[in-house]
Amino acid sequence: MTRHTFICIEGHTEGMPVRMVVDGAPELDGASMSEKRQSFLAEHDWIRRALMLEPRGHSHMSGTLFYPPVSAEADFSLLFIETSGCLPMCGHATLGSITFALEAGLVQPKTPGQVVVDVPAGQVSARYTMESGKVASVHFTNVPSFLLYRDLSVHLPALGELRFDIAYGGNFYPIIEPQPNYPGCEHFSPQQLLDWGRSIQELVNRQFDVVHPEDASIRGVRHCMWSGQPLAASSDGRSVVIAGDSLIDRSPCGTGTSARVAQRFARGLLARDGVFRHESLIGSRFAGRVEEVVELADGTPAIRPSVEGRAFITGRAEYYVDRTQPYWNGFSLNEFTGNRSQKESVK
Repeated sequence: MTRHTFICIEGHTEGMPVRMVVDGAPELDGASMSEKRQSFLAEHDWIRRALMLEPRGHSHMSGTLFYPPVSAEADFSLLFIETSGCLPMCGHATLGSITFALEAGLVQPKTPGQVVVDVPAGQVSARYTMESGKVASVHFTNVPSFLLYRDLSVHLPALGELRFDIAYGGNFYPIIEPQPNYPGCEHFSPQQLLDWGRSIQELVNRQFDVVHPEDASIRGVRHCMWSGQPLAASSDGRSVVIAGDSLIDRSPCGTGTSARVAQRFARGLLARDGVFRHESLIGSRFAGRVEEVVELADGTPAIRPSVEGRAFITGRAEYYVDRTQPYWNGFSLNEFTGNRSQKESVK
């Protein structure tokens, strides 16, 4: 079969795109979404590339594949895809996909006003409010999140020595806060933060062992968080999240917000009943909270954070992937620079 068709719902969560595949997703091996993620990575990553990268997508594209639930209590399952890879968890895409699934009538929750979703990182539950047939907001409780390392440092040639923590909120994040060699994200261009964020990922992965204590398939960093002063007086912080080689998150980032809530709670900067109003590069906002204090199986202190935000459907689309066409499985301009050849990049 040389041609594949994918039906998608298009939209955004607080400015960050979400493309949800509702028809055309492949059958995957595995009993859990973590196992199914491994199956997708081994056999079907061309779908991620085809739908996220150019010419069908762009360097900041993000999306999900909609699946039936794999556990008895869940309403549906999600697999997360974006330009940086097939992720264990994505908060803004969870908010968006819950909104899309409800508004499109793809799911009838077992409990009205609540939805449970199986994801590769575990399971998330959410509350939502509807107004005139539209989802006004979604408030989801994320997987256990925790501060893995504190007070690490690397030397970045452009800035000098940088101190940072690494926290987990469904993905791992080096969190760089204002310090002598870095006054805050508001002092730099998005392109500078993207370039430096790519370098931070490389340095961290080279120098530190970043592995989830309960799931060894979740390892390494593919993100970087540059924090700074918020734009609005009613916000508590602002960050620019970099994912992979080219993605700059337009939203405050759901897993990034979860990681930052876990970090701040572990450092005593956020109270058990406090709210962290987290701004993005463009000023959109999520509200992060500590819902529960827990421990991982190995005794690592953790929390279950919640993230609240809004998402909006902007359209529907039908995409064709024809293997007889050039660039059928997508491309990134970054693949045509450096040491990789064009032939290796697009085969």
